[in-house]
Amino acid sequence: LDDARRKLASWVADYNGERPHSSLKYETPVAYAAILTATGDRLRNPDQLRQSPVAPPAPVGVQPNRTLTAAG
Repeated sequence: LDDARRKLASWVADYNGERPHSSLKYETPVAYAAILTATGDRLRNPDQLRQSPVAPPAPVGVQPNRTLTAAG
């Protein structure tokens, strides 16, 4: 368990501190967070961080399937 914790901590440090992310304009998350903190800037679209619904709603005009019931 200790070995797994060390490996995960190493991966998190690499992922957040060393690897640039395209969604963050090729900055590392640590550098991007520092920029936001230093400038007092906010996320442009905080809604993008919210999870989407499990399934998207049906397009307009599409009728949902009816539930079949067993007869007898």
